Amino acid sequence: MRYVKWTFWIVVLSIVGAFLHYTLPQRDIVRVVNTEVRRVDVGENSMFWAQTDVGNNPDTVNRDVRFIETIRENGKPIVYRNEDTGWGWPPYFKLDSSNLQAEASDLISTRADPQWVALRHYGWRNEFMSIFPNAVGIRPVAGPDVTLIPWLNIVILTVLLIIILVIRAMWMQFRERTIDPMVEDAGQAWDRADAYADERRGRIRRWLDTWKKKPPPRR
Repeated sequence: MRYVKWTFWIVVLSIVGAFLHYTLPQRDIVRVVNTEVRRVDVGENSMFWAQTDVGNNPDTVNRDVRFIETIRENGKPIVYRNEDTGWGWPPYFKLDSSNLQAEASDLISTRADPQWVALRHYGWRNEFMSIFPNAVGIRPVAGPDVTLIPWLNIVILTVLLIIILVIRAMWMQFRERTIDPMVEDAGQAWDRADAYADERRGRIRRWLDTWKKKPPPRR
């Protein structure tokens, strides 16, 4: 039973961790090399795409999507999509994909004269499933070695931890005041019922014994 319990909590924590890692904002130090618009047919991986720009038909499957192509300091490429999130989830309330595309285009640089930028995004990059992280902001930085402190993530995780601790404290108090006494009363009631049943069985057994044929007296 202990292994089942630990397996359950590991699965729950893994799901919560994956959800937070996908949803919370991250920042990459990259160099923008190109911006473009591609026609995308959203299929089985539609849950990893956002929506059409606010004001357009949200039910269309085939649509134009803005992309920002970048290069990391180690020379490896990473491509971001640039889609509105609107008023849906995740709650970035991003409505300015066109403006962000213009900012990214203005920051295009070459290897010989690099302009490093901090690109804020959420989501994952998976080449096998054609999944791209969604860019939500971009700004120039001094260089690839700049230190960025994720203040927003720290605040969000701190608030989330406080909420979890408050809920846990409320649950423990509710359990101590309501559930534990109920369980204790139920156990005592079961014990009384079991004792009463034993007493009744004893009475019936003694009554049946009175009907048994007694052996003849010895001479």
